[in-house]
Amino acid sequence: MKRSWFSRHPLCFMALYLILYLSAFNFLNTQIHMPHILVHCRLDDLIPFCKYAVIPYFAWFPWIPFTLFFLLWKAPREDFWRLCMPLFSGMTIALACYVILPTGLNPTNVCPSIHVFNSVTLMLAYHRCRIFEQPRFRWMRPAADVLCISIVCSTMLLKQHSCIDAALGALLALALDTAFSRMMDTNDLPQMRRI
Repeated sequence: MKRSWFSRHPLCFMALYLILYLSAFNFLNTQIHMPHILVHCRLDDLIPFCKYAVIPYFAWFPWIPFTLFFLLWKAPREDFWRLCMPLFSGMTIALACYVILPTGLNPTNVCPSIHVFNSVTLMLAYHRCRIFEQPRFRWMRPAADVLCISIVCSTMLLKQHSCIDAALGALLALALDTAFSRMMDTNDLPQMRRI
C-alpha cells in the first residue's frame, strides 16, 4: 500500500499538529472567558491543595515529546504511529468538547482533562510497545506508571481539574486506545512502517 506523505515525514506531521493544536488551544483560552459550566463534585472538596504537586504536573510537558521521539527513533515505526493516532485524536476531541460545552474550574476549558488523557495514553503505549520488554528499557514501564499516576493526582492536588475532568480524560484515553487497537488488528489503518 502506498504510504501518505505524513507517514513518510513523521517530524513534519508532529510539527504541523503542534502548531494547529497550540493555535486552537490559545484561541479557546483567550476567547472563552466565562465557562458555561463550572465542573465540581464533592470529592474535589476532600482533596487538599499541595503545592509540591507542581513537579509531576510540569513533568507532563517534557514527557510527551520524550516518549514520541523515543518511539520514533528506537521502536518500530508502527509503535510511533500507534501512539500518535489516539494521542492527537484525543487532544483534538478535547478541544472540540471545549468549543461545544465550555467548562471551567479555576482555569477554563478543563473537561476532559488533556493532562490526564495524554498521561494515560502514554502509559498505555509503554505497556503496548515491545521495545519496553527489552532488559535495558524494562524499567521505563513502572516509571511510566508512577509518572502517570503522579500527573493525574497533581491535576487535582493543584486544583487545576476536578475529579470529573480526570475521570473523563482517562475514559477518553481508554476508549481511543481500544478503538485504535481494533483498527490496527483489522488492518483498517494505513501502513506506516519504517522504510
